[in-house]
Amino acid sequence: AEAKERNRESWFLAFIMDTNEEERAKGKTVEVGRAKFETDLHRYSILDAPGHKNYVPNMIMGASQADVGVLVISARKGEFEAGFDKGGQTREHALLAKTLGVTYLVVVINKMDEPTVKWSKDRYDECIGKLRPFLKGCGFKIKKEVKFMPISGLNGANVKDEVAESECGWWKKMWQAGDNNTDKPTLMSLLDSLDMKGRVADAPVRIPVLDRYTDRGTIAMGKVESGTIRPGMKVTVMPTRQKFKVDGVWSEETPLASARPGENVLVKLSGASMEEIQKGFVICTEPACRSVDKLICQIMVMDLPDQARILTAGFTANFHAHCAEEEATVTKIFETTDRKGKVTKGARFANIGQTVICMIELARTVPLEAFDDYPFLGRFTLRTEGKTCAIGVIKKLPPKKE
Repeated sequence: AEAKERNRESWFLAFIMDTNEEERAKGKTVEVGRAKFETDLHRYSILDAPGHKNYVPNMIMGASQADVGVLVISARKGEFEAGFDKGGQTREHALLAKTLGVTYLVVVINKMDEPTVKWSKDRYDECIGKLRPFLKGCGFKIKKEVKFMPISGLNGANVKDEVAESECGWWKKMWQAGDNNTDKPTLMSLLDSLDMKGRVADAPVRIPVLDRYTDRGTIAMGKVESGTIRPGMKVTVMPTRQKFKVDGVWSEETPLASARPGENVLVKLSGASMEEIQKGFVICTEPACRSVDKLICQIMVMDLPDQARILTAGFTANFHAHCAEEEATVTKIFETTDRKGKVTKGARFANIGQTVICMIELARTVPLEAFDDYPFLGRFTLRTEGKTCAIGVIKKLPPKKE
């Protein structure tokens, strides 16, 4: 009802998520909202990331913890189109989601109950038709990694219960036929059916630290990316290589005997100070991850600042990988590949739309790995002046110093 008073009726679902006042007044999500829900099969954490462009760093924080991205697109006339013009946010979000390691993207076309839409199959097909090439351009494999689904967040159609056939006669045939790679009727049943790969529970532990706070000791927050963490274990924190004992592991307030990959956890480290555990550090078991200030990577140039329309050696930007952020400089370009696949070895510069193999130097060391070894520690974005200028993966790290 409060949402109604502020004329944001269809933000009813968003409203439950937006718990702080600043957001309600603006009607936009600023911080990464957290909520939990359970189905018969799984425990879910919802990380509701902000869509507005001034808050992209917060969005990076949310997406770096998620396994499945749910991209909510409005079917309402005009609103769908607005998310897509050059400065529209839908583009940047899909790119970031891909780079940050979201394995599946579920695209929900919302507001299907809207007076301008009225569950029109044509409008749904039109929205999907426009989204496909665009998501493909962001690096998603449409046939494997993307699912599409029409919903109405306002009256809950297709969220938990399937839309009535009287309202929408075509959806049942569509999902039963498995069109658009989607063979479940509702968002909940679809999420339950997704199979997570690359979750190695017996690999060395890797937990990028998202944040930390003091509560009778230092408690780190983060998502277990690989391995299984248990109280009593000895861990090494990178990049400082300090060793600590794990005093406790929790999911929200519940103490856990162990946490496997995919869980968002709180970890208490015995005797650690706030300085010793910082955002972007990684909690590891031996062999610990690498920590480097140089790397060879492959980036795709998305956008460049207005005064520098080409990327050359000496280009500086903020480097975001997992939860870490550091100042970075492109020191050498090895080769570029344009959209048509033409390769230029020893190129002096790169343009928007090109893929570049280059060397990047960081102001301080950051815990990282090559993408092929540990995908979640080998992906990054470069941002400058409030926009994402490149997304990339780490190809090679300097040889280990013994």
